[in-house]
Amino acid sequence: MNSRISLLTVFILATAVNAETGSSESKAVGSQLPDPIRSLLIEEMQAINASMAKILTGLVSAHHELVAEQAKAIHDSFIMAQKITKKQRQVLKSTLPPAFIEKDQAFHQLSARLAEAARAQDSEQQLSLFQSMQAACVACHQQHATDRFPHFSKKQQ
Repeated sequence: MNSRISLLTVFILATAVNAETGSSESKAVGSQLPDPIRSLLIEEMQAINASMAKILTGLVSAHHELVAEQAKAIHDSFIMAQKITKKQRQVLKSTLPPAFIEKDQAFHQLSARLAEAARAQDSEQQLSLFQSMQAACVACHQQHATDRFPHFSKKQQ
């Protein structure tokens, strides 16, 4: 079982790296935001990244509680919502493209579904949802964060 999970994890990572955005429109949003708002966005993304790493550890060790806890943390990770002022919220709404907001909402829904699958101890569903979450991260970064991840802006050979 552990070797199957390890092989699936390698497959998931390889698939996520090759994810497509599904859109030719690309607009880096971070550099368009004022520094305090950009800092909050980066803080939230770093918290999500840390939880994703813990989820991977949970998946490869069948630690369902850890997966559920971290997936819920991602779903509930609204650092920006907790710390942002009303004026900053207006700036954010006028700056972020609708596609970014849609991707963000879909990602947080995937994390809620992952938490449910972990509570049900459904390993296959957990792996599938985690793969979808990774692909969502890559697709969003390819389309909306090329300023922070410049390798996505380079054409792949």
